[in-house]
Order: sequence, then C-alpha cells, then structure tokens
Amino acid sequence: WGSFLKMKLHIAKEGKPRIKNPLFRYQFSLMLVLSMIRSSRTFLCTSKNIARQPAARCISSACGFLQSNTGFSFTRDASVRPVSPAQLHTISTPSFVPTRSLGSTTNGNNGETAYGKGMDQNDMMETDMLVVVDKNDMPITSIPTNSFSKKRAHMFSHETPRGIVHRAFSVFLFNERNELLLTRRADSKITFPGVWTNTCCSHPLHGMTPSEVDNDFPTFPGIKHAARRKLYHELGIRSKYVPHENFNFLSRFHYWAADTVTYGPEAPWGEHEIDYVLFIKCEGEGPPVEADPEEVSEYKYVTPDELRDMMYNKDNGLLWSPWFIGIMERGGFQWWEDLEEALKPGSKYCNEDITYFDPPEEHKGVYNAEEHGRDTGVLSNEDAAVLN
Repeated sequence: WGSFLKMKLHIAKEGKPRIKNPLFRYQFSLMLVLSMIRSSRTFLCTSKNIARQPAARCISSACGFLQSNTGFSFTRDASVRPVSPAQLHTISTPSFVPTRSLGSTTNGNNGETAYGKGMDQNDMMETDMLVVVDKNDMPITSIPTNSFSKKRAHMFSHETPRGIVHRAFSVFLFNERNELLLTRRADSKITFPGVWTNTCCSHPLHGMTPSEVDNDFPTFPGIKHAARRKLYHELGIRSKYVPHENFNFLSRFHYWAADTVTYGPEAPWGEHEIDYVLFIKCEGEGPPVEADPEEVSEYKYVTPDELRDMMYNKDNGLLWSPWFIGIMERGGFQWWEDLEEALKPGSKYCNEDITYFDPPEEHKGVYNAEEHGRDTGVLSNEDAAVLN
C-alpha cells in the first residue's frame, strides 16, 4: 500500500499517462481493483445515490487520485437513472435461499423481527414474496406463494404496463395532539425515492411468522402484524408503543402509478396495490423514532393545515407519493379531522369497500394506454397459473 500511495506517475510528451516502473504498473492496477472491492458492499451508480454508496465513494476517490496525478478527467453522465430491473438482477445475487427465515420473530409475536437485517434494497426486491390478489382482493392460490417477488410485481413495461396488483398497507400514526407522523422515503429506495408520504407504507408478505395473510374483516390481524414489523424495520418504533389491538382498519384503495417522476416516461418501476389504511394513535409526543437511513431520510409531525400547505404549495418543490395524495383526497382528511370516531372499533368510517383511482398524469408512462382499465395488471387464478 505504501508503494501504491508513493508511486510516481509520469506524463509522456504526447499527453498520455504512463507508469515508468513495470512493477509499479502492476501494483497500481492490483491495488486500485482491491481498494474498490474491499470498500464495496453494493454498487449502484445512480443519479440519486452515487455519493452515498461505499463503492461509489471508493471509485470517486480513485478517480480523484488519477486526475490529480495524470490530468485525466472523469465525469458522470447526468442521464444515468436509478437502478433498472436488468441491473437489479445482475447486481443482486442473494447468498441465501428466500425462505424468509430472517423474517421470523425474535421476540414472540411483538412485531420486532430480524427482517431486513443484513439485506439492502436489492435483496428485499428479490426475496420479499408479495401477496398477489384478484380484483376482489382474494389471494391467488393457483401458484406457489414464492411466485411473485417484490421485483417482479413492481416491474412496469409494455408487457406489464401496470405491473401486478398485490396487497399493501399504509399506516397513519398520530401523537396525543392528533398530529400525523409524515416520512420522506430515502433517496436510496428503488421505487418512489425521496417522496413524502404517510408514516409507513409497505407490504404483507408470504412466509412470515406470525402469518401476514388473512381475510378477516375488519380485524385483519395479518396486515397489522406486517405493519408492526415495518414500523420497527423502517423507523425503529418498538412494539410496545404500537400494540396490535390499537391499530384500526378503515378502508382499502386500489390504485396504480408508474414512477415516471424518478425514471422518466419509460419508467421500469411502479406501484399497483390494494392498499389497507390503518390508523393508530400513540401517547405523548409519539413513540421514540430511530429511523433507518436506508428507508427514511426525514420525518416530522404535522397538523391537517400544515399538511395541506405542504401538499398544495407547488413552490416548495416537495414530491409526494401518489397513494398518499389519493388517500388523503378520498377520505383521509375527513377521518383525521374526526379522529376519535375513526379510531373507534366499529367506526362509522370502517368499510369493506375497495375504492379505485387512477394516478395523476405525471405518473403515467408511455406504455399506459387509454384502453387499459381497472382490471389491467389484475390476475385471476386462471391467469396466474398460465403466467407462472
């Protein structure tokens, strides 16, 4: 390493760099490669996370060293976009079988699991097995439960213009002053990075303990298990602050959206979900938060008026998740302003409806055609058997 740092690079008359000593030439090449490998766990050179990835920092330093000693110039193409499905398949090769053994609980049924430990965004895209459902939100049973990874269900293209519909949940957590905990998704997220949204948004999964798959209206214990798991994973919120019985299910929303704001009109990623809305109120200022920076970059509590100002002030440059906007404009604000009622077991706002909505124009890709309808991207048991 001393030779690597002290070696002298000389510029030939024609302006090309060369290393005089052949031994040093081989040392330099070897050490540069080793330094890249040694510092790297994940190599995703994207416009949004290149500066924060270990490998990218290493390469940036190496390029700076070369530039200062040789006159070489290194630039990053501004057109580079966040990770594509093809890149994800190549970059992420999990060294474990996706049986979700990491998802089993470590402390009984309290929601504090080992889920996510040792995994990055790519691993979870490959190994999270989603609950694919039909148009009535009934789980597809004609295929194995490990048929649809998070990656596969979220891929948008001319062949799958809305991906594949699957179950999701959106948690709305309030403190004793009835303020809502907002979060901004980390810039390293593959889908909808950097957008503001409700407290926690994610998916129930197959293969988890306790089970996250059920059809028990209105309690939906499986969805609530999933919510507690992700609150702990993303925000470090301990289970004692969010008791299972304190979550109140209100309604479901069926929506889709291409992530064109991040990736442009041919976005390879998007969302297509039947989204369960869960409200929960916590004591005091709200539960202690220890956010995972790979999941959440910012968070804050807001009042309804503060949220409206943030959402509808176009000059502030804030980005918002399309599902959050859709929910707030289709009952969310009303439920919040009548929070006592919304949190009651058997609330008048609780229903079995599945309210459908299309995304705003900015979340439609070139593959989304006028003839596509509510059932586009929605499988039946027969469809799934053929597709699989």
